[in-house]
Amino acid sequence: MTLTELRYIVAVARERHFGRAAESCFVSQPTLSVAIKKLEDELGVMLFERGPGEVTVTPLGERIVEQAQRVLEDASHIKEIAVAGSDPVAGPMRLGAIYTIGPYLLPKLVPVLRRAAPAMQLFIQENFTHKLAESLKRGEVDVIVVALPFDEPGCATQPVYDEPFMVAMPQGHPWEKKKRISTEELTRESLLLLGEGHCFRDQVLDFCHRVSRAPNRSSLARTFEGGSLETIRQMVAGGIGVTVLPATSVAAGGSANMIRDRSPDSTSSAPCSLRWRRRTPG
Repeated sequence: MTLTELRYIVAVARERHFGRAAESCFVSQPTLSVAIKKLEDELGVMLFERGPGEVTVTPLGERIVEQAQRVLEDASHIKEIAVAGSDPVAGPMRLGAIYTIGPYLLPKLVPVLRRAAPAMQLFIQENFTHKLAESLKRGEVDVIVVALPFDEPGCATQPVYDEPFMVAMPQGHPWEKKKRISTEELTRESLLLLGEGHCFRDQVLDFCHRVSRAPNRSSLARTFEGGSLETIRQMVAGGIGVTVLPATSVAAGGSANMIRDRSPDSTSSAPCSLRWRRRTPG
């Protein structure tokens, strides 16, 4: 049994496909398949059920894959300990951030990290909250920046900052003369939102419904979906509707000269925090 074979079975369990797993491990599919068959023969158990379209992990295979992941994490920690012996901040840092935070926080954060820890190798991943949670659980990232709520067992938390909400509208909109926008007004407009899977979308909807006491999403006039905050900003600038944005995205500029922003009538924000895996003692 080798670490390479353990890495292969973790990849297959993650991808549910031998070809994609081989690509992620930078080996040919026959090489990966032979290594996994060798490990199954050595253990005397079947780890995967091979189907025509997808690979399924057997119940016993699930337990073995979980243990393999822990072994791989422990093996990587040996290298990190060795590096930390000479320089505590010289090892690699794998940082994950959700899509609505990464483009606005990381350009400011990375230069600070470079000055504070010039020898640190920084690897950045942007993704949805649930995807980052899975990567954190599997040890593929060391720390993630996400917005609350985030309920994942085995994670430590460090609050970082609160992200205020801002209402964005196109130039010439009747709301331009207002200092604050009521939530009732917001729910009567065509509201541009991020697509399903973005936690900021859910936070905006929860905020609107909580303040207006709306029983369901049908209380919103109409909603349009965009794939990113920048797409939504451009749609607002084009007069398609209004939206709610995190304050840092408004401060970042971009199409901000084509839109106007105002605060909602009730203070609302998305608490952002750092999350990382708790180490098991011993």
